[in-house]
Amino acid sequence: MCDLTAPYFLDKDKARERLEALRWPDGPICPHCGSIKAWPLKTRPGLYKCGEYQCRKQFTVTVGTVFERSHVPLNKWFMAVYQMCASKKGISSHQLHRMLGVTYKTALFMTHRIREAMRDDSDTPMGSGGGIVEVDETFIGGKPRNKMGRGIAGTGRKLKVLSLVERGGNVRSFHVPNVFAATLKPILKKHISQDARLMTDGAGQYRGLDKHFAEHGTVDRGHGEYVRNDIYTNTVEGYFRVMKRGLSGVYQHVSEQHLHRYCAEFDHRYRYRSSIGYTDTERMDKALEGITGKRLMYREQREGITKTR
Repeated sequence: MCDLTAPYFLDKDKARERLEALRWPDGPICPHCGSIKAWPLKTRPGLYKCGEYQCRKQFTVTVGTVFERSHVPLNKWFMAVYQMCASKKGISSHQLHRMLGVTYKTALFMTHRIREAMRDDSDTPMGSGGGIVEVDETFIGGKPRNKMGRGIAGTGRKLKVLSLVERGGNVRSFHVPNVFAATLKPILKKHISQDARLMTDGAGQYRGLDKHFAEHGTVDRGHGEYVRNDIYTNTVEGYFRVMKRGLSGVYQHVSEQHLHRYCAEFDHRYRYRSSIGYTDTERMDKALEGITGKRLMYREQREGITKTR
């Protein structure tokens, strides 16, 4: 649990101090040149100047982050991050706009920026050392009876998500154009260690993967087989249940160009879930650790473009 009356939720200067402690545990670092030579300026709290002769630029702790140049007070950003991390199925931008006292457009932009901070850019193979990785795909939105309506995706067309869940560990989800072997197998080979044990259902797109991994176990769900010893895909299916309830019940309308960001949000909450010892506050801190180098411009957010600065 987190005390929502904590100083960094109520005061922007306290929020800045907490962010400085998280981002700069050993003192300020210039985001322009990376120098540790910097000193505070007296013109306003939180403003620093780089001590390197070639740089000499001024900066704050938000420069080079998703918070850069935002007019929203930092304590409101903290509250938004916390609410997104503490809500198992997410929290809508409409709800945040009412809670924080900002416009809906601002709240929507804030949530997309926070999802960028939650995004995991790591390429470390999953399942190293003989770990078990479950893989499955699911379809989002586009119910047949609503082909001409908005649906979740806004077009009536089903969107595809592939998820890789390491038992007791990480998860990575991908918005994929299709679920053909030519699309899925390169993702599995890139993100799963060769000595991992792979678990899937009996779908044809997963055939032949026993050549690339230590083991490839399958269950024939079409004939009622769901578990055989430790061969099953119940973990990834449980993850999909939470994701789909959040997308259909909380967010309701998720466009295709933003689906990868919503996947990053659900991945983050699962990655730092309570069952493996993380609190809501620790989950928030992990999201704040990911703010650097992911500034999202409004045009890019609107068009669904992902760029890293």
